[in-house]
Amino acid sequence: MSVVANTLGVSRSNLHDRLKGRTKPRRRYHKAQDAAVAPLITALVAARPTCGYRRITALLNRKLRSEGAEPVNHKRVYRIMHGQNLLLARRHTERSDRTRNGKAVTLRSNLRWCSDRFVPLVDASIACRSAVHLLERRHHPRCVHYRRS
Repeated sequence: MSVVANTLGVSRSNLHDRLKGRTKPRRRYHKAQDAAVAPLITALVAARPTCGYRRITALLNRKLRSEGAEPVNHKRVYRIMHGQNLLLARRHTERSDRTRNGKAVTLRSNLRWCSDRFVPLVDASIACRSAVHLLERRHHPRCVHYRRS
């Protein structure tokens, strides 16, 4: 028995229970309370068709708390919405043909990109702005001074 359990990658007790017929087969998700929550979810989705399951969960829980009922878990709302085909379509973006091999293209060797962006106030009328610069490694980024108008 242990050789078979090791080969299958399960515990001996699990294999023994399956052979004796003591384990129940897994069934689809079903809770009796879902029947009471499903019409509320359907009404919220009909009123706000662009909201996702997280926002619907927040709205539903707000409504349930005002009525004095227990809040509902977002995973449960997701399962109910998935079962009734109420979920929003996922966003699929087109991928570019450009391969990203992790190397930055520069004008010549020994150059790097510096992309610090901040605006500390030097004086009441002068702000020090730093933008994206292509810098040589031996130089420090310079601040360009602008007068506020």
